[in-house]
Parts: sequence; C-alpha cells; structure tokens
Amino acid sequence: MEVVIAPAQELAVLAAEAIEALLRRRPQAVLGLATGSSPSQVYDELARRHTESGLSFAQARGFMLDEYVGLAADHPERYRNVIAADIAERVDWPADQVQGPDGLASDLSAACAAYERAIADAGGVDLQLLGIGTDGHIAFNEPGSSLASRTRIKTLTTQTRVDNARFFDGDVEQVPTHCLTQGLGTIMEARHLVLLATGRHKAEAVHQLVEGPVSALWPATVMQFHPHATVLVDEAAASRLQLASYYRQTYDSKPAWQGL
Repeated sequence: MEVVIAPAQELAVLAAEAIEALLRRRPQAVLGLATGSSPSQVYDELARRHTESGLSFAQARGFMLDEYVGLAADHPERYRNVIAADIAERVDWPADQVQGPDGLASDLSAACAAYERAIADAGGVDLQLLGIGTDGHIAFNEPGSSLASRTRIKTLTTQTRVDNARFFDGDVEQVPTHCLTQGLGTIMEARHLVLLATGRHKAEAVHQLVEGPVSALWPATVMQFHPHATVLVDEAAASRLQLASYYRQTYDSKPAWQGL
C-alpha cells in the first residue's frame, strides 16, 4: 500500500493524473466511480482536463460503487444523478457507458447479481476511486461486512445516515435506510484502488486502514491485501499515522516517471 500525504488541493490532481495516464494509455479503460466530496474534486479536475487538453472518456466504461434503495429516479441525491452531474455529463461520456446498481429494481437481489455480471463482462475495473467513512466503511460496506462480500443489499448504520444527512438538508430522516453496494470482494478485484481522505474526522479511519489489523470492524482494512492500493490523504487525515515520516520519505524518493 502506498500512502501519499499532501496538501488537500493536491490530492485530486494526483488522482486525476493517474486516471488521465490510464485513459491515454488505454482509452477503453473501465473506471470505478465513487460519490462524495473528495471524488467530486477529482471529477472537477478531470472535467477541466477534458475541456482544456481533450482528455476523452468516449471509449471508457464507468461502474458506480453503490446506490440508495428507493430514491425516485429524478431525486438529486440518487447516485446515478450525482455521477451524471459530477462527471458524466461534463465530458464526452456516452450515457449508456456509465452504469450503477438499480436501487429501484423490483427484485433487488437479482439486480445485484446482474451488476456483478456486468462488471465481469466489461473485463473488471481498471482503477477504482474510493472514499472512506468515519467508521472505516468503503462503498456502503458497513462495519461487520464480510471481507469477501459481493454486490448486495445493505442496511445503513445510524452513523452513515447522520454523516450523509448534509446532502438531505441536514434531515437524517430523509436519508434512505438501505442501499445496494459493491462488496469488499468485488472492490478488491479492481486492478488499482485509489482512496482519498481529508480532514481530522477521517484520521482514525485512515490510521486503521493503513496501520491497524485487518478486521471487519474497519472494512477498509481489507485494502492491506491489495497488490496496488494508493491512499491519498492530507495532513489532518494523516495525523494519527505512526509511520507518517516514512510514508513521506518513500513518496519523496519515488521516481517521477513511476506515477501512482
């Protein structure tokens, strides 16, 4: 696992550089898309590069990490609509090339199985963007999730609903209680994981992710088993890391051509 500690404004640039390098090398790349404040800054940078330097998504595929269950198709916080507004409609990405799990399906279990097949049929995810919750969840894999889990229905914890209430006018009662989410086993099959975290409120989760024991209590710790995982954090999010000086030394001595 590579840990990069940098000013918050640089993290989105580093993630966007990794995505651009992938798309320039392989225009048909499959990208894993996350929602949230940190990924949205990456999408801003990618949209800028599309406008200013012609970065193209025309041949790429996109798969979302998760989706709320039961939100109306036109609800602004439905993740399919969030991804459309944040990135898909800002670049040359054909609408049918970006997919998410169907939170309005009549048979949610079948929808989860179909989503797993769609990812596999696309050849798997090349680069997966991730955020991390204050309780260590990635996607909506809440504490206690199986480290081998696949796309499935999950009940959201009270903490996650409280954290996400800011997107629902601060009203936790408006936040759905269930979601469909890629499982930890699904996420771990992506060829490169890029996780972003900023702020002191993420410091304990980042500490557990990088330096804690692998445990279902902190689902993100499963990333310690991944052969190509990159964790991008600002100083505040890195404040609990015991080996922070070593991570800085390692990154500072990395050849510039190597990238993330």
